[in-house]
Order: sequence, then structure tokens, then C-alpha cells
Amino acid sequence: MKVLITGANGLLGHYLVKILLDKNYSVIATGKGKKRISFDETEQLRYYDMDILLEYRVHEIFEKEKPDVVIHAAAMTQVDECEMNPSRCEETNVRGTSHVLINAEECSAHLIYLSTDFVFDGEKGMYREDDEPNPVNFYGFTKMQAESLVQGSEIPWTIVRTCLVYGTASEGMRSNILTWIKESLENRKAIKVVDDQMRTPTYAEDLAVGIERIISKKAAGIFHISGEERMTPYNMACTVAGHFGYDNNLIEKVTAATFSQPGKRPPKTGFIINKAKKELGFRPTAFKEALFKIFASKTEL
Repeated sequence: MKVLITGANGLLGHYLVKILLDKNYSVIATGKGKKRISFDETEQLRYYDMDILLEYRVHEIFEKEKPDVVIHAAAMTQVDECEMNPSRCEETNVRGTSHVLINAEECSAHLIYLSTDFVFDGEKGMYREDDEPNPVNFYGFTKMQAESLVQGSEIPWTIVRTCLVYGTASEGMRSNILTWIKESLENRKAIKVVDDQMRTPTYAEDLAVGIERIISKKAAGIFHISGEERMTPYNMACTVAGHFGYDNNLIEKVTAATFSQPGKRPPKTGFIINKAKKELGFRPTAFKEALFKIFASKTEL
């Protein structure tokens, strides 16, 4: 089976490529610019520079490779940049998705679309798949729009919503909450971390495993795939400090109001993942256990 990934140079893309290769899928990795995943191209893995905004380029790659499954992970995800550059955000997250969707339809592929907890307003928290989206920032709004496009398609589709993804992979990748915390504390740099935003953080490898289960089971519809532990970023920072023996005094507990950010963050998100557990056999890794796995295997990634 041939799987095409958009946004393969990102954190999730790295884990997806690793897991799909291990499961003997043929992988077509695509990203904007040169290959940054740490895997050599082989008969089983090919990489293409593909900007999802260039409709002709998307069509060219799809026409050549004719994938059976498309995992659409490419997106503009920086919340504040999306708020300050709404036209670029909408182009990437909505128009770019339409380009991928149209070409997936031409191939009759199964489309798996990566979405976010930020489609919700965060007033109640612990959301189920059938809860009504109500985004509070432009990033979340564009992801909700793209979800609607996907849901209107006649090909098999799956929407995977996830939450605060963490992990570590190849050099040159954008920082995530885990790498930012660890590198700051390792260098004895004081950090301010919010304690009034509740999430269910997601280990990137778990997310990739869940997506592979969706492919193998041909599971359709909406799935929430995340961790189960409710944590604030401050909780995460303190746990990282304890794991590595870093100085806890470097971590200052603050509220979201401390920062003047253009994009509002939902206060309480996080997911109930019973559907993924029941239908996919998904079992998330506890945060403390994930730290052991990540940093024990970093040289192997």
C-alpha cells in the first residue's frame, strides 16, 4: 500500500515515516523545501519538494505516484502568526487542503486530515468527537473550515484531532514544547510557563501509531487521538525538570494573561479518547514514560 504524507518534514511526519516503513508501507514523503527527515531515500521511501499551494505541483506528484492513502499534515500552525497573517493562514490551511483533497479524490485515495483541539473554545474541556467546534482564534477557524471541506468529500475520509504534540526528532526541525522546556532548563535559562491552560499532551509516536491503525483498519470519521493525562504546560515543565534533575526554581508559574499574544488560546481543551481506544486499540503513553522512551531512543531516530 502506498501512503503519501504532506508536511513530512515536521515532527509528526518524522514519526509517521519511521512507523510506516517499519510496517512495510511504500511511503511518499512530501514537504516544502529540501528533505529534513533523517531517512535515506530507497525504493520504499521517496521524497518530493511539494508546496501544497502550488496546485500544478500537487497534481504532478499525485498523478505520478497515485497514492492509496493521503495523510495531510501540512499546515500553518503558529497561532500568533495565523492571527497576524490571516490571508496566508487561510491560503495554507484551507486552499492548500482543497488542493490535496481534489487530487486525493482523483486517485480515490483515503484522506486522513490532521486537525487540532483548537477548533474548540476551551470552555468545558475534555471534548468528544461529536462536540460542536467553536474556535476562538483564526488558526482554529481555518482548521474548522478545512474539516468541513474534508467532510463534504465522497472519498473515504478520516479527521484526526490531536492536542499539544511533543517529541524530538531530527535536527533542524521546529521546536516543540518539550524541546523548548528541556533546552531552556539544560542551559539554566529561566522560563515562564502557563498553569491556566489544560491539555492532554500527545506523544508524537503515539499519534503516528494511531494513524497507522486508522490506515490498517480503514477507519473513517472523526477520531480524537491524544494522551489521557490532563496537564498544564507548567505541569509538563516540572515533570521534565524532575526527570533530568534540573533546577525547578528556573520555572516560573504564570497565567496566560502574562503574555500579550495576538491569538487567544482556549483555556481548557483535551480529549476523551474512548472511541480511539475502542475502535483502534489505541493506548497512549504516559508522559513520564514517554520521556524515558524519547531520550533513550533519540540516537536511533
